[in-house]
Amino acid sequence: MEQVGYVLLSIVVIIWIVGIFIGLISVFPFGIIGLIAIAGIGLLLIKVLTDRFDNKEDNYYSKNVDK
Repeated sequence: MEQVGYVLLSIVVIIWIVGIFIGLISVFPFGIIGLIAIAGIGLLLIKVLTDRFDNKEDNYYSKNVDK
């Protein structure tokens, strides 16, 4: 049952993101600024996540140090 919820939530998120992009493209000159901002934030988020997953020191402390 939990997987069905995740699938439905994923569908809603995809539709929401597509709606945002269609809306930003429909207001052409100003929408491009929004698309650039969303792309920049997305790239920064990807960089943060890859840095976190590649950092062996953080992995060591999160797995071996008692809380």
